[in-house]
This record gives sequence, C-alpha cells and structure tokens, in this order.
Amino acid sequence: NGAMRRHLRNKLHGMTATLIDGAVIARKLHEQLRPRIAALGARGITPGLAAILVGDNAASEVYVRNKVRACSDLGLKSEVHRLGAECTEAELIAVIEKLNRDPLIHGVLLQLPLPRHLDAERTTACIDAAKDVDGFSWENLGALVAGHPRLAPCTALGVMRSEEHTSELQS
Repeated sequence: NGAMRRHLRNKLHGMTATLIDGAVIARKLHEQLRPRIAALGARGITPGLAAILVGDNAASEVYVRNKVRACSDLGLKSEVHRLGAECTEAELIAVIEKLNRDPLIHGVLLQLPLPRHLDAERTTACIDAAKDVDGFSWENLGALVAGHPRLAPCTALGVMRSEEHTSELQS
C-alpha cells in the first residue's frame, strides 16, 4: 500500500489540477436555459421530468432530490415515483409505460442502481426514446454512436459542459 501511494505521488508530481466549481457551472447553464423555458411557457408548455426511484439507496435519494430542486428552481414540472425495493419488474414497467403515455411528462429518469432482482437493461429499454433523459435506449445509443445524437446522455453532457466552462475560464 505504501509503495502504491509513493508510485502515485511520483506519477502525479508536476501535474496541475483544475478545481471545477459545479455550482457556478449549473447557475450559468440555468441562466442559459431560462429563455428557452420561457419560450415554451409562452406556448403553454411546461417541461416535465419524472424520476422513478426503486428501493432506498441513499445516494439515489440525494441525486433525485437535487433533480427535483433544479426543476423547481427553473419552473419545471417534476414528479418522483417511489417503488419499494420488493416491487416486481412488471410493476416497474407499468409505471414506465404510464409515464411514456403522459403528455405532461417530457423526460423519464429511472434512477439506478435497481434492486438485484430487477433487470436494469430490460426496464430502461421500456422508456420511450423521446423521453429517455439518460440516453440509455438502444435507439438513442445507436444515434449517439453514429454521430447523430438525439438526446445526449445527461451525465456525459454534464461532464462536457463542465469541461467547456473550465476551458473558457483558463483562456
């Protein structure tokens, strides 16, 4: 263990790090989104996000709570659909299908990880590709790989925007 620490310290010696302030980046992105959200509002559209939370994973609870807060700050509709850890795959898919049909919901986020008895690949595949916020559907993944992204995966997009913002600050 000590040898590994020395090796890493030597490897990192001389490298510089850049502190990325996610809160500053989020505020900037929110300000950029506000006119687009207002334009949708003028047409009678309030974008809606539905998060599905299965079980009681503490990290997932925090992540979903932050999404709800961000939606509220931006004036967006948000819903959290909570299912117990013991729910069946059929019950989870029924919730997904209901959200797919809901015209007031524009994005669906199935919070992972799921309890072990649920198949994440099979259940995420049930999310309508047009509402697939994570970009996990085969349709969205295929479009992304082909260089024609429709809905960019939110985590990857967040990393890219953070990098862009950091590059702007360094210029």
